[in-house]
Amino acid sequence: MTDLSITPEFRPLGKSGLSVFPIAYGMWRFAGTSTKEAHAKIDAALGAGMTLFDTADIYGVDGEGAFGDAEKLFGDVLKETPSLREKMVIASKGGIVLGLPYDSSSDYLISACDVSLSRMGIEQIDLYQIHRPDILAHPQEVAGALTKLRDQGKIVHVGISNHTPAQVETLQAHLDFPIVTNQPEISCWALDPFFDGTLDQCMQHGVTPLAWSPLAGGRLALSEKEARKEEDGDCLVATQALLDSKAREAGVTREAVALAWLLAHPAGIIPIIGTQNLDRISAATDTFNVSFDRQSWYAILQASMGEQLP
Repeated sequence: MTDLSITPEFRPLGKSGLSVFPIAYGMWRFAGTSTKEAHAKIDAALGAGMTLFDTADIYGVDGEGAFGDAEKLFGDVLKETPSLREKMVIASKGGIVLGLPYDSSSDYLISACDVSLSRMGIEQIDLYQIHRPDILAHPQEVAGALTKLRDQGKIVHVGISNHTPAQVETLQAHLDFPIVTNQPEISCWALDPFFDGTLDQCMQHGVTPLAWSPLAGGRLALSEKEARKEEDGDCLVATQALLDSKAREAGVTREAVALAWLLAHPAGIIPIIGTQNLDRISAATDTFNVSFDRQSWYAILQASMGEQLP
């Protein structure tokens, strides 16, 4: 059987004209450290070849920090070493407001983008994403805000996160330029995008899927005892066992195999890793030592599903 393609070759970022390394670095847990430690993480990601850096204005809240802390710390690193900016494609997100929970009104999005730019100390965000759909915002209004930000040169390209295929289509209908990325949760444990039309839509329109939580929020790394306590624990253990078998075959970690599994999909998925460990950041590129054929790829899918495909 022919092996599925998993290479470090740069992947197109939708129809933006930009190409990025096939693994991105995410900053969900980036806040809460010194600038020196943050700088070391950025250096490790760049040293591994990563070029897409994904953050959001709300990142920092999930730890002990505050709204905007991840962007601010990222900005401190860029201020300390301005030459890093030219090596990066910077992505951020807006639209979540603590206590509301969402606001994608025109005035709010424009102000949120302005504040993000200020925190990071940059003049332009390469990829600005609507973090979650605001049901009370008409997509025409959202599109108007994104168009204004783009016309003002504050953002270059737009993407969405956690949107249904219908929500993507509706927003795109009000934009004169393409949505270039879609960021859902995707992993060999979070399978919805394979079946709900998300990845099909990405391939239909040339949109690049950015996978958040590609290691299932750490669930793929649990011990067998811990995994069995999870919902559908038997399926999780079976999935881990197949990942481990492939890892032994390739001489890599279970996590590297899980990333390779995503990279093998024809939609051109770019997994966003969020580890804060320098060695693990560097080791992410071990994924390119993994090979899948159709049988081994589908075996992991079916183990996660807990059933055989028809």
